[in-house]
Amino acid sequence: MSAVEKITKSYLEYVLEEGKKPVSVAAFTKKLKLKESDFYQEFTSFSMVEAAVWNTFFEDTITRMESEEVFMSYSAREKTLSFYYTWIEVLKENRSYVLIFFEKNRAKSLKELDGMTAFKDGFKDYADKILIEGIENREVQQRPFISDKYASLLFGQALMVTNFWVKDETKAFEKTDVFIEKSVNTVFDLMGKSALDSVFDLVKFMLQK
Repeated sequence: MSAVEKITKSYLEYVLEEGKKPVSVAAFTKKLKLKESDFYQEFTSFSMVEAAVWNTFFEDTITRMESEEVFMSYSAREKTLSFYYTWIEVLKENRSYVLIFFEKNRAKSLKELDGMTAFKDGFKDYADKILIEGIENREVQQRPFISDKYASLLFGQALMVTNFWVKDETKAFEKTDVFIEKSVNTVFDLMGKSALDSVFDLVKFMLQK
């Protein structure tokens, strides 16, 4: 196990046991029987460790999702649905940590959380790949000044799905499953070709004469 993995795993375990993040790096590394300098060689703060934890959740989601043989045959919409369903399954296994994380950051919006930065960057890169596929198979419509915002739109949706799940108290989180399906279908309907696009195409064609 690498130093990064050891520190990340131990940090998650510490938060679960204590219900809060460590008081200091010195106290945390002493418990791990590490030198304080070993911590700072990999991380500059606990916020960076939190980011690594969330990035681990993200990478685990991608690994599980892409291990399914049928995944590569999915449409962009189906891949997005698969991501959210798998993401929630990963978070279920770490719900206690996620609830503590959300509770201690209750005053902040999700977009402001330092711990979400690595997840945000990784997700948007991955979303871009899915969107390119969507554009190529015409599931997603390219629009001037708007297409570049699609990945950000999907990340905002990822935060909404996560927040909805955190607050969901239904059996087996049934409402979250429904929310994922309805929200993904809505977003892809918005990004897909609409009647308004057809009007613009017609006007453009007529102006070319």
